[in-house]
Amino acid sequence: MVVIRVHADIQMGDFSGADLISDLPQSIIESILTQLPIRDAVRTSILSSKWRYKWTTLTQLVFDEECVPRNERTLFQKSLVNFVTHVLFLHQGPIHKFQISASYLQSCPDIDQWILFLSRNDIKELGLEFGEGQWFRVPSCLYNCKKLTQLALVRCELDPPINFNGFISLKSLNLHQVLVPPDAIENIICSCPCLESLSLSYFDSLSLNIHAPNLKCLYLEGEFKDIWLEDTPLLVEMSVAMYMTDDIAEHFEQSSSCNFVKCLGGVPQLERLSGHIDFTKYLSIGNDLGRLPLTYNHLKTIELYEVSFEDMKEMLVVLCLITSSPNLVELHVSCSNSPAATDDPDLDFWEKKRSSDCLFNRLKVVEMTDMSGGLQEMEFMKFLLGNSPVLEIMSIKPFVYDMETQLNMLIEL
Repeated sequence: MVVIRVHADIQMGDFSGADLISDLPQSIIESILTQLPIRDAVRTSILSSKWRYKWTTLTQLVFDEECVPRNERTLFQKSLVNFVTHVLFLHQGPIHKFQISASYLQSCPDIDQWILFLSRNDIKELGLEFGEGQWFRVPSCLYNCKKLTQLALVRCELDPPINFNGFISLKSLNLHQVLVPPDAIENIICSCPCLESLSLSYFDSLSLNIHAPNLKCLYLEGEFKDIWLEDTPLLVEMSVAMYMTDDIAEHFEQSSSCNFVKCLGGVPQLERLSGHIDFTKYLSIGNDLGRLPLTYNHLKTIELYEVSFEDMKEMLVVLCLITSSPNLVELHVSCSNSPAATDDPDLDFWEKKRSSDCLFNRLKVVEMTDMSGGLQEMEFMKFLLGNSPVLEIMSIKPFVYDMETQLNMLIEL
């Protein structure tokens, strides 16, 4: 943000002073115009003859449904298309960032022409976000944008040509509700050697094998048959929300490999891990965990949501993660509220854990939510309390819809 303070001592009726703002360097004027909505930036052309074309060299163009007055759907879409086309037609010089967010433009042929125009103007950041209606099929000219560093697509359809060699400069890829052939998504990732951030959401029954040696941030959400981080040695932040359907569960039952090792066995630099829905269940499937292939020396924050404490395999996943993270600082865990087991927990197992030399010497914050007061949960809490010498905060929130459970847990604690 550019802040301009003008100090002047102007006598009444003296208007002969210089136009200080208009004479500012173009780089500063562009910084000012970039802070404005594109509609207001274009409107500065009526200020004076000096301002008529100042907006036309903006390198960042961001459009949304506020660019034109609200109207009947067909007229509104036509107005928005005409506005974007007008801006691009008058624009001069390179366009480094182009972003449009609208609900009903997928069937508009003008978008293909916009992307063709952008592919010839050194586009670096491209964002296309559409709402209801059919998916927008991305034109082939997109794959000619060799200088792209960021690509974000929402409700689009991708089908790279056979001769596509990748986006050699792409650092950030965000695909949300995107239709793409299963093998194509892996090829796209592999062909982006500079990729640092990857976000894939709302994918169905996708087996994902990721080769991205420079990847640092990974966000996944959807129905995944498999997640194999085969070549991601620099990954520092990972968030996964998995949904396991009956078909995917059957697929896992036929698999003999250890999902934990495939997913987390090659990420030595991991600093933050967040797992949602069925992620811990996914990690628990396969061969016995045994001894993990590495120690997570950099992992400081672990978030695991909807963990089934009555499933000992899932409990082992949680224990393996925290005991393999000697510098863990924060632990957040929530219970899946599955029916409590009637059998007593394996007390020998917990006695061995509590008597072991495993200490969480950096753990300061533990937050546990949706707890039902089950025996496994209570034993896990005792284990943490007995092995966390610098613990400062332990927050325990019972399942809110069961007052009896809250009271019993309070008494037990």
